[in-house]
Parts: sequence; structure tokens; C-alpha cells
Amino acid sequence: MGRRMTESITVEVVYALKDRQELVTLTLPAGVVAREAVERSGLMDRFPEIDLGRNKLGVFARLVKPDTMLRDHDRVEIYRPLIADPKEVRKQRAAEGKIMKKGAGDPGAR
Repeated sequence: MGRRMTESITVEVVYALKDRQELVTLTLPAGVVAREAVERSGLMDRFPEIDLGRNKLGVFARLVKPDTMLRDHDRVEIYRPLIADPKEVRKQRAAEGKIMKKGAGDPGAR
């Protein structure tokens, strides 16, 4: 009995919404994978839009595969799909900035 007990681990599963985040702390058997932690968290029942075939998972902001084995005190994050392509958004903002700068020197704008 002198061996350290490692039969269970504690993990957090978090799902961030626009205005808040839902966090569930679980004690699970050692050897559990990210997908199983999400399934056991109950978040998929509360938020039916979570689809493990579509939503990506991460552990401490690093993308992981659903079958990644978790360690004690890991934080599993469920990412929402992107609404817009970040590259396209940056291009649009840059184009808008160029238009604004052109109008900045217009004496009639003062």
C-alpha cells in the first residue's frame, strides 16, 4: 500500500460563450481522454450546439485531438467554430483603414 494513489485525476472542462463561460470540475479515472471528459461534463446536454465532430478541443490553449490522454489538473477547452475567417477580417480592416486615411487630408472634412 506504499504506492501513491493515481487511480483518479481532477480536470476542468470549459466552454466559453460570447458573454460567459461554463466550467465543470470533474474527478475521473486516470487514463481518461479529452473526448470522454467533455462527454462526462454534461456540457453537451446543456449546450446542444457542441458537436465533437465539429468543435475543436484544447488543453490550456493548445489544440489537442479528442483521444489525447489527460493529466491531473488539465483544463479541457471546447472551442466554438469561427464565424469569420481571421485573415479575411484583417484584410477588410486594412482596406477600411486605407480609405479612412485618404479622407483624413480632405480640408472639407474639418
